[in-house]
Amino acid sequence: MVAALKNRISPAHDLINPYETALEQYERATNRLGIDENVVEYMKWPHRELTVNFPVKRDTGKIEMFTGYRVHHSTVMGPSKGGIRFSTDVTLDEVRALAMWMTWKCALVNLPYGGAKGGVLVDPKSLSAREIESLTRRYASELIPLISPHSDIPAPDMGTTPQMMAWIMDTYSMTVGYAVPAVVTGKPINIGGSQGRTEATGRGVIVSMMEALKRHGRTVKEDIRLVIQGFGNVGSHAAAYAYDLGYKVLAVSDVNGGIYNPNGLNIPSVRSYVAETGGLSGYPSAEPVTNEELLLLPCEVLIPAAMEGQITGENAARLQTQFIVEGANGPTTPEADDIINERGIFLVPDILANAGGVVVSYFEWVQDLQAFFWDEEEIFRQLERILVKAYDATVRTAEEYNVDMRTAAQMTAIKRVAEALMTRGFYP
Repeated sequence: MVAALKNRISPAHDLINPYETALEQYERATNRLGIDENVVEYMKWPHRELTVNFPVKRDTGKIEMFTGYRVHHSTVMGPSKGGIRFSTDVTLDEVRALAMWMTWKCALVNLPYGGAKGGVLVDPKSLSAREIESLTRRYASELIPLISPHSDIPAPDMGTTPQMMAWIMDTYSMTVGYAVPAVVTGKPINIGGSQGRTEATGRGVIVSMMEALKRHGRTVKEDIRLVIQGFGNVGSHAAAYAYDLGYKVLAVSDVNGGIYNPNGLNIPSVRSYVAETGGLSGYPSAEPVTNEELLLLPCEVLIPAAMEGQITGENAARLQTQFIVEGANGPTTPEADDIINERGIFLVPDILANAGGVVVSYFEWVQDLQAFFWDEEEIFRQLERILVKAYDATVRTAEEYNVDMRTAAQMTAIKRVAEALMTRGFYP
């Protein structure tokens, strides 16, 4: 069944195609569930896909064309929800995969959403402030037939910011003639954003990590060493929260490489350095490491919080960790999953570990619709409650079916979407 969909997969920009990974994970999960084959086939396909090519006037006066995507994987559970990324690595296959993972992520944490994702093929650092605003607004205008508070609610992702979400919200609002804060989440607080949204994904990664450690009897924080690949919004906030709680963070990295100190990094100092210099390179009191070397450092917890396809069949056998907590989407290939499971490394999968962002996005959407806002304490309390409940459900499925945590998380989510689909029925 997966073969028909793979025929539509465009050539990958590297050796690892995230959409192939998503489809293989889906097949592994559905093979254990015994769901009606018609439902399995229906849920596999993206509901709709939009590709747009649009112009942006550069500061030189030259018109340059850019390509953007928006994919709705599912609308069975409610409006579709998912981020927008600006990156030179964006492909339609990547967006398809991320949209599918968003469907399962939302279902796993019991949010009334389906999955979506969007992206523009661009290096945002290569554009001026005016150019990036023009690109964001023009891309938003192309999405207006798809987005609304009741159909599709975008959010920030790799390469996008709360300010860009503000421009999308404003573009949509100017088109319909009135302010619509709920059309997008991850906005600045002064135009309807939520307390705690910026740090939500990274904080949720650490909440999931602590739940895994607690259930394995690893409660002495001083004995737990963390290595974090990625120091963007997810990795930096995960590192900061872990550091504040008393965990030792040995290494972090960005796109250009990482830094390592076997005695632990001072994360507030590292964040200040990055804010001043724009990157980790040259940070004192630490050794430089590549992103490839960082993954192989000895530690108790490895947190891949960068790109897809980082832990593969080539390096999984050389990992020196006891726990993997996936801050990124799709950082581990199915081949690597098999090796990790054989080695007894405990993995908390992406759709569980990094669901904090969409959970607080849901809180923001609800607050916008009601025009009634919560304080940060309430946000974080509800976030932890939802993540722990989803963790419990995943563990129950893992024990019932004797499967690993990734398969269990996907089975739990897929079963919920399948049941909702069967209740709704097939139109017409």
